[in-house]
Amino acid sequence: MNTFSLKQRDIKKKWYLINADGLVLGRLASKISMILRGKHKTIYSPHLDCGDNVVVVNAKKVRLTGSKEKKKIYYKHTGYPGGLKETTFTEIINGKNSTSVIKKAVERMMSANALSKKQLSNLKIFSDESHTLEAQKPEVLDFASHNRKNKI
Repeated sequence: MNTFSLKQRDIKKKWYLINADGLVLGRLASKISMILRGKHKTIYSPHLDCGDNVVVVNAKKVRLTGSKEKKKIYYKHTGYPGGLKETTFTEIINGKNSTSVIKKAVERMMSANALSKKQLSNLKIFSDESHTLEAQKPEVLDFASHNRKNKI
């Protein structure tokens, strides 16, 4: 018996399209990070990039449960003394860079190493319905129908 060892040339990558309209942010980010890592495949290998590519549209319409939409605060530091800046979820979603909410949620669900940074580059997020990746023919992933709690 020989032990199967996955090679980079044996990996076949697919493209998935997820419509984030009305979906819960945490559940969506968890599913996206699993697809990016490749954990949904039977040939998963933790030291290789065997995950798929994910395209997320309608990022502006992602939701949080309960009263978190008003209370959730994101922090960043400028690097200078007293430079702690805070913005709310609603300000970010209604602002110029509404895709950063999903990207940050997925990034925080993945391990912090060089491989996960490469895998995170396979995530493409668009704030509205249109996207520029029709040529890749992404397969539509109906995440809302997996569980009734996935959609608000």
